[in-house]
Amino acid sequence: MSKAAIHFFTEEISFTLKNKTIIRNWLRETISAEGYVLEELNFIFCSDEYLLGINQQYLDHDTYTDVITFDNSEAAKTIVGDIFISIDRIKENAKEFKHDFMDELCRVMVHGTLHLLGYPDKGKAAKKIMTEKEDLYLAKLVLKPTT
Repeated sequence: MSKAAIHFFTEEISFTLKNKTIIRNWLRETISAEGYVLEELNFIFCSDEYLLGINQQYLDHDTYTDVITFDNSEAAKTIVGDIFISIDRIKENAKEFKHDFMDELCRVMVHGTLHLLGYPDKGKAAKKIMTEKEDLYLAKLVLKPTT
């Protein structure tokens, strides 16, 4: 079987993800460590307005958000999904929380992936577990400096 696919797309913005191979391998290792099999995972980087439209249309929420995850898998312990990420929100959050942009982006990418792995984030206990998992997997990611 060929390597499971992780794709990166953009909608309504111009954005190029750096360290794609490193990030793909890191996400594959994260999924594998949780006992899941990756079939296909799509990251769609977009604008605030694009993600707001998805939030309104599919989730009936009228708010900006940084990430929305759609689980399209049909078999247990299998990952097939789409993760939409607002680059506008990532930039704002990185600034607000005084994080590096790439650190914030990778946190949100693994957050969306963890949702596909069955981790919720509603409620204090679930949020605590989600943050611990994010931290665990982020600690395993080593990005090459970009110029």
